[in-house]
Amino acid sequence: MICALTSAVCFGTASVLQAMATRKAGPGSGSGVDPALLLRALRQWRFGAGLALDSLGFLLQIIALRTLPLYTVGAALAASLAVTALVAARLLAVRLSTVEWLAVGAVCTGLAMLGLASGTAGDRPGPYGLHWSLLGAAVAVLLAGALAGPLPDPTRALALGIGAGVGFGVVEVAVRLIDSLAAPELFTNPALYALLVGGGAAFLLLTSAFQRGSVTVATAGMVLSETIGPALVGVVWLGDRPREGLAWLAGTGFAVAVTGALTLARFGDPPDGPALDSSP
Repeated sequence: MICALTSAVCFGTASVLQAMATRKAGPGSGSGVDPALLLRALRQWRFGAGLALDSLGFLLQIIALRTLPLYTVGAALAASLAVTALVAARLLAVRLSTVEWLAVGAVCTGLAMLGLASGTAGDRPGPYGLHWSLLGAAVAVLLAGALAGPLPDPTRALALGIGAGVGFGVVEVAVRLIDSLAAPELFTNPALYALLVGGGAAFLLLTSAFQRGSVTVATAGMVLSETIGPALVGVVWLGDRPREGLAWLAGTGFAVAVTGALTLARFGDPPDGPALDSSP
């Protein structure tokens, strides 16, 4: 649980830095998947710092995914929006409303409930077809991003957000489906390629969502698809269960944490503030 929460801190802080960098990168090509925008953003030092935090967060996320149910890790990752809100309030002088402060408290309360109710990660391997389904979902994320470009906002923003969330959800499930790191088993496991394609596609879509469109709508779509999908997969196919007699507490905590995160959706890309100077 410590790894999951620290991962959320890393992702939440990285979001502020990357949002500042992508806004300086200039307009995109109009496509939902815009690799050129990513290359321009990489020239900004803030984006590099955000990538470093993302890398650390991903390593901690892997540890959490191997030991906690997917619904717990998903809710913890959604809590990164609470971290983003607090960091934006500090670095960008963004004012949080009373409702948003209550939402931060709701996220923390929901995570505390989940921490008390969560059992260990399920030990089922899952059906083999799930591996190929994940790879298909990862490819579909890329296609969805490409098709989202011509759509009007907020439909485009919602499509980008849901696509990014599905991609990140694919990563969460794929980590659980990779049982061996030995070369023959690893490289013949479709889950490995689902993880690589899904993670890369999700990052491209999220970068585009930061730069254009309604980020509040995009972030809300991402939170919903990133948390609910993997949670259902974990419970139905991988054997994730709460502690005996605490299913109600786990369900309530999940709902409270995700609802709080959705209330903070505008912080998926915090607005410009005085701390955003003109330096590269």
